Amino acid sequence: MANWLYTELSDRSLPMVCIDARHAHAVLSQMHNKTDANDAAMLAELARTGFYRKVEIKSRIAQERRALLKAREVALKSRVNVENTIRGLLASFGLRLPKHLQTYEERIHAILKDRPVLSSAILPLLDLRAAALRQAAALSKEMVRHAKTDEACQRLMTIPGVGPVSAVTFVATIDDPRRFAKSGSVGAYLGLTSRRYQSGDIDYGGRISKRGDPMLRSTLYEAASSLLNRVKPGKGLELQRWARALKARTSRKKAVVALARKLAVLMHAIWTNGSTFQTKEA
Repeated sequence: MANWLYTELSDRSLPMVCIDARHAHAVLSQMHNKTDANDAAMLAELARTGFYRKVEIKSRIAQERRALLKAREVALKSRVNVENTIRGLLASFGLRLPKHLQTYEERIHAILKDRPVLSSAILPLLDLRAAALRQAAALSKEMVRHAKTDEACQRLMTIPGVGPVSAVTFVATIDDPRRFAKSGSVGAYLGLTSRRYQSGDIDYGGRISKRGDPMLRSTLYEAASSLLNRVKPGKGLELQRWARALKARTSRKKAVVALARKLAVLMHAIWTNGSTFQTKEA
């Protein structure tokens, strides 16, 4: 409820600051006795000394777009859950979906032929899958409408691999690009940079931190994967060539993650300077 409380109290001309809950928890955990009174006293001390990390609150339109994106994500996950359930039920009877038929529905109906009991359990799930697909398509169409009416989204979609959903997710999550003094900071904000551990003679880097927004991080991963594998190679497409060279040296997953970080930095730079993606001639 932090967004709603912040907005409502700010509208009443009250000075409001939203602090990082993880930072506050780390400080409050140092108290020997946890009581409501001690928590309030410690939070007041944080406010007095300024020993806190401020969290930016998203605008109303960003929150509304995030709600649409979350609804779409739930619809897509519902479809996957239903398909996994159907596959598990069929596997328990030693059945596999035939591959010679084109559509998913045709495969299900073919395997359920002359199996009335199994049909009574799986056909309702098939209806749930169809409903989830319809809702996901409707929400995706709404995302396209938002992208067409947003000037920043239009410029972001000039980047290969970045579509309406990716652009809307980026704009709705970042909300205000002026939050970052440098575009390079966006990668760390989204958890796409590697963690580091250094103590004495020990100094090594690990996996990516995954500290940022998981929805945008997964969306950028999909956009990077599309750019790496699906976008046709074109003259001057340095991003794709760079990612494919990295893939040859390391692995596909590392190359996609690195490309997702580059996309995040590039999208922020294009958003802030008002430009569009331009390829360089070889």
